[in-house]
Amino acid sequence: MDQYLPLVVMFVLAVGFVVLSIGTSRLLAPRRPTLAKQAPYECGIVPTRGPARRFPVRFYLVAMIFIVFDIEIIFLFPWAVLHRQLGLYGLLAVVVFIVPFFLSFLWEVAEGGLDWGPIAHQRPLGLANEPGRTTTSTVRLVGLDGREPVGAGVATGEQRGGEAS
Repeated sequence: MDQYLPLVVMFVLAVGFVVLSIGTSRLLAPRRPTLAKQAPYECGIVPTRGPARRFPVRFYLVAMIFIVFDIEIIFLFPWAVLHRQLGLYGLLAVVVFIVPFFLSFLWEVAEGGLDWGPIAHQRPLGLANEPGRTTTSTVRLVGLDGREPVGAGVATGEQRGGEAS
């Protein structure tokens, strides 16, 4: 237990420093909000238009793939260090661990999730090719834009749970 004492002390000091820094800045910092201070800062350039309404789904797909492969590398590093000691069992465990990641990556590439630029416009994702799926039927905008009035579903006999009355 004595060998962990320096680690615990360092952790307590780090947390204490963070809490003390945040608390001191909240108590002593002046608060004078203005529109200029609350506007997004873009390297000194005054923004000429508002921010985009939403990010494309492909942005999130690439971000998730990045995180998944980072986690995979974190788990593969100990195996790479000890692979001779783990033997065949370690190799089979790593193969079972890698295969789902690799298959999901192949599916993502085959569906065109990593295509950018002009190629992305030529080959859309497979889900968009289903009949009846359009941007107006599958994308719900935030706010009241694009929503039907409150009583519109009742007139056709539809209810919230998808049941007909």
